[in-house]
Amino acid sequence: MLSAIAAQHVSSPRNAGKINDATHVGVGGVPGDGPYVRLWLTIQDATVKKVGYECNGCPSSIAASSMVAQLATGRSLQQISLLEPSDLLLILGGLPEGKEHYAELAVLALKNITPLEQPS
Repeated sequence: MLSAIAAQHVSSPRNAGKINDATHVGVGGVPGDGPYVRLWLTIQDATVKKVGYECNGCPSSIAASSMVAQLATGRSLQQISLLEPSDLLLILGGLPEGKEHYAELAVLALKNITPLEQPS
């Protein structure tokens, strides 16, 4: 069973979907091959201005992705680098047994951000 906070993120996800002006992308897992989280971020002056996400769509994945997007927005790259899966689980009020790995995937996507290729 989802906590009240996680359930709220599932019923009203924050920042779902790709953002068109993204400057960076990060992935945890392998899209199309099992559980994954992909984040698109707009980063300006070492600060995260916007975050969008896609995930494989199970409720725990949506809750973790939505919360990571919310937590990262407005924070510096240094601040977001400090987030750990255990922190995310604590903030979410936990995830159902066997679904904790979605917190790991969401945080991994945040830690794996790389610049997007800009068209020339």
